[in-house]
Amino acid sequence: MPANITLPRILRIGAGASAELVATLRELGYARPFVVTDPFMVACGFCERITAPLAAAGIDWGIFDGCVPDPTTDSVAAALARLRAGDHDCLVALGGGSSLDTAKAVAVLARHGGEMRDYKVPAPVHSGLPVIAIPTTAGTGSEVTRAAVITDTGSDEKMLCMGLGLVPEAALVDFELTLSMPRRLTADTGLDSLCHAIEAYVSRRANPFTDAVALTAMGAISRHIRTACDEPDNRAAREAMMLAATQGGMAFANASVTLIHGMSRPVGAHFHVPHGLSNAMLLPEVTAWSVSGAPARYADCARAMGLAGDSDPEQLALDKLVAGLRQLTADLEVPGPREYGIDPERWTASLGVMAEQALASGSPANNPRVPGAADIVALYERVWAGA
Repeated sequence: MPANITLPRILRIGAGASAELVATLRELGYARPFVVTDPFMVACGFCERITAPLAAAGIDWGIFDGCVPDPTTDSVAAALARLRAGDHDCLVALGGGSSLDTAKAVAVLARHGGEMRDYKVPAPVHSGLPVIAIPTTAGTGSEVTRAAVITDTGSDEKMLCMGLGLVPEAALVDFELTLSMPRRLTADTGLDSLCHAIEAYVSRRANPFTDAVALTAMGAISRHIRTACDEPDNRAAREAMMLAATQGGMAFANASVTLIHGMSRPVGAHFHVPHGLSNAMLLPEVTAWSVSGAPARYADCARAMGLAGDSDPEQLALDKLVAGLRQLTADLEVPGPREYGIDPERWTASLGVMAEQALASGSPANNPRVPGAADIVALYERVWAGA
């Protein structure tokens, strides 16, 4: 069966790419953009950096600057109301994955109506208003994916929505926008990208296109993530991490994530753990549990990351992969759920529903070793214990 590859129509990658917004709008034929961003992007001047050229070019634009981390149905509704108050023909998403996912959700609801829960997996998501994505973190890959994750304010469910209608029409990937990222955000978004690359490579839906970009991304992240965290002004490390984040997004958008992401979304929804951090918490233990399902593939990951040599036997490569991931999360000071401050009684009481929500997302079914609910509960318990 042929692989189905979806990507934005336009990808501009490199220093200064964000300055190409006016040219991109003109190339695509749009004239009335609506900017979706968050308060920090306004305070730090990044919003002015992209809107000043719009004003200079005589382009009318509107703005919603109230995006919140891990976007909710309430925040999406507020952005949608602001959009509908004007006359706009496209959206410009500026920020991290939360702003990009908010814009994607607004774009679909603006054209098709309904509620966000109407579009969660497995419901189809058809084309909404065009989105031009300008990421400011090296992590989510949302600028190239056909996915958005929105938390239902009423139920605390993190809803995975997927479909062609969520693919941005253009992405302006400018690593210079990441130079001010703090260490914790750099680490968590970078580890999110690493999860994207590893999961895409071992996914049951992997294909030759995604294999190539996934291996390249995980190798770059392994080489540069510590430097990006320790030397935030290191342009070479920042550029490598930004490119790897986009490559990781390309990989998982066309091969799917697996068990790590399936288990991560409920942790984020129930305990308000940032998405990248909840993935990082799970990465070593879920990988250790999964390697028996695709040992050759996981050994490839170890070699691509420089954790194992080409001459290492498969089992040794697997052992080095798990040990290397544990060391990496330790070096980047990733807390476990207990260290993060999650109440142990609430954690234990939530295990069953989190396992069911993880399975309902569909991602665990793509894992090389497919879990049942009891397996997921046991993995959550291992992650809590720090095993």
